[in-house]
Amino acid sequence: MVASWNPSTWRAKVAQQMPSFPDQAVLNEVEQQLAGYPPLVFAGEARELTQKLGDVAEGRAFLLQGGDCAEAFADFTADKIRDTLRVILQMAVVLTFGSGMPVVKLGRIAGQFAKPRSAPDETVDGVTLPAYRGDIVNGLAFEAGQRAPDPRRQLQAYSQAAATLNLLRAFTQGGYASLDRVQAWNLGFVSNSPEGERYRDMADRITESLAFMRACGITDANNPEILRTSFYTSHEALLLGFEQAMTRVDSTSGRWYDTSAHLLWIGDRTRQLDGAHVEFCRGIANPLGLKCGPTMTAEDLLRLCDLLNPDNRPGRLTLIARMGHEKVERHLPPLIRAIEREGRKVVWACDPMHGNTIKAGSGYKTRPFDRILSEVRSFFAIHKAEGTHAGGVHLEMTGQDVTECLGGAQAITEAGLSDRYHTYCDPRLNAQQSLELAFLMARALKEERELVRVAS
Repeated sequence: MVASWNPSTWRAKVAQQMPSFPDQAVLNEVEQQLAGYPPLVFAGEARELTQKLGDVAEGRAFLLQGGDCAEAFADFTADKIRDTLRVILQMAVVLTFGSGMPVVKLGRIAGQFAKPRSAPDETVDGVTLPAYRGDIVNGLAFEAGQRAPDPRRQLQAYSQAAATLNLLRAFTQGGYASLDRVQAWNLGFVSNSPEGERYRDMADRITESLAFMRACGITDANNPEILRTSFYTSHEALLLGFEQAMTRVDSTSGRWYDTSAHLLWIGDRTRQLDGAHVEFCRGIANPLGLKCGPTMTAEDLLRLCDLLNPDNRPGRLTLIARMGHEKVERHLPPLIRAIEREGRKVVWACDPMHGNTIKAGSGYKTRPFDRILSEVRSFFAIHKAEGTHAGGVHLEMTGQDVTECLGGAQAITEAGLSDRYHTYCDPRLNAQQSLELAFLMARALKEERELVRVAS
């Protein structure tokens, strides 16, 4: 148990990026109601994820974290959940087969409803309303009734998260994630692309390998990993009243767990050392993520490590670098060196999305795919030069055939952004772009393993 901490001690701290709810009585009622709801995830699952992330921290595995920028109430279908899971499974197979390394699969899903904003308000045609902060807070439509923060939205967010988790568990444990279905995961609009052909060739080799293994007596009956897979959920710990309501004492360990997700992360805008978000997260036993932008100093990073992982447990803390392709080579190495010098056990992951957002001439917010690739390449090259493990990637992506990020093998242009631009907030990679990135990372991981093998 963390000394002088309980789930409400964050309320005595300054909380950035929190909405101002007009009716405190309704907010209190909703939070009290949520506190009596069943947990969405279980403490044992969070501990299992911590152990697997410990393998990542030690260089024995790789973290693949991805999903929507912000989940939406109106865009909630079984097909969308399935397609997001399907592209993550595809990417994980590419990474595992190409690198020979286990992949920890972590979705930005079943809870990623709240978003930080650069300004509290938005002005259109002389009218100023609160900024859209995600469906758990307010509505996207630029109308006074929609933009007013409404605590009752938290109840709908809980229900949608529960339904999403139920479907994800059915898919990952009920046979859909079986390696025997590796060919069936290929999405239709990707299958005729260069990445789809590369994936199909790789899937053929996996199918041949499975046939060989079965002939040797290795089947899903004695190796259930062939039939099902572990999949975990994550979201940004932003709306702290909701997170507090979902925090419970684990009866087996006596520790506090936030049961809204397996992993919670602290954003680059809410990582103040004396802030409410750090205060809340330091006391929960879940594995944690910490976004590290270009303004992060080595001194602040080490102090945050002291607060969030005082026991230096491998797997407890994932540092998610989101520098931007032009800044990563300057700002990331000093942070890595400070962590190595102090012997901190962390997972290093790359978020190549948030530092590479631009506004196209057409007015659409977008992310050039070549800049995303550039930051990922630099991330791997920096860790190679420092002798450390490039441990993971954190992506905003979807299994839908969207046109939100420029470039890639599809050569999406500014003029083409409007074809299928469906995001509620930030632009996402589509499945074809995600697969292209996965093949790049698989090659980089294979090279890293070869260096380790030669050195040993």
